[in-house]
Amino acid sequence: MHPQPPAPACYRHPDRPTGLACTRCGRPACPDCLTPAAVGQHCAECVRQGRDDIRPVRNAAGTPLSRVPRPYVAYALIAINVIVYAVTALEAHSLMDNQRSRLFYDWVLVPAFVGHGGWMRVLGSGFLHYGPVHLLANMFALYVLGPYCEVALGRGRFVAVYLASLLGGSAAVTALSDPLTASAGASGAIFGIFGAVAVIMLRTRQNLTQIAVLLVINLIITFSVPGISIWAHLGGLLAGTVATTGILYLPRWLGINRTRTALNIGWAAVATVAVIAVSVTAVTAPTL
Repeated sequence: MHPQPPAPACYRHPDRPTGLACTRCGRPACPDCLTPAAVGQHCAECVRQGRDDIRPVRNAAGTPLSRVPRPYVAYALIAINVIVYAVTALEAHSLMDNQRSRLFYDWVLVPAFVGHGGWMRVLGSGFLHYGPVHLLANMFALYVLGPYCEVALGRGRFVAVYLASLLGGSAAVTALSDPLTASAGASGAIFGIFGAVAVIMLRTRQNLTQIAVLLVINLIITFSVPGISIWAHLGGLLAGTVATTGILYLPRWLGINRTRTALNIGWAAVATVAVIAVSVTAVTAPTL
């Protein structure tokens, strides 16, 4: 009789003889190193390679569905606006007349003051509000629209679109409003989110009726109620719409299929909108 050859050893545990093997690559493996598969059993390396070969499912904005974020940023922006309002109310010793505070005076957007070193007004004015009603109206809109937009775009791109919209609203006010008109509020950024949500819904082929009706109602209020900054709303709406179009449509128009490249193009589009807004402000403010 010929002696039986020794059983091969497990590829990960050389001290363990085994009669089993991976049905995918054929390497011998002990029971501890094998995972049941649809057909046969796979070793740890083949299981890991199979996971790496599976491309994550992504939404229209390129965010992996396995990592869809909770809308913490939208709620954080609401909190920041409320905190800034609380500071102005404490400084003014009045909940209703908070615009008497020093912080409000330093941050409110007055185009003529921007050209004289008041650049913080371009950004800071987007976190100020005239009284609690103004604050509640804007924060309610952000509460309704923000989480949807954040989940669709991802946290980073949501913040970028929000800030680009804010800068777009400030640029429109600086370039087109009366140089001595004071304006404040998150409305420019929120109108940008209105535009962003509309683009997202268009890209994902959802019914646009509700967002269109809300937008029309807000535009009617913008043009009919005295004291509302029309240019802040329109500038923010334009900036947010263009920035989100750059994220969701520009890679498609350019024929870009690679996810990483498409994401970079989207970031570049948002950055371009923000740079244009800042450039408009920088060019027009010194002439006022």
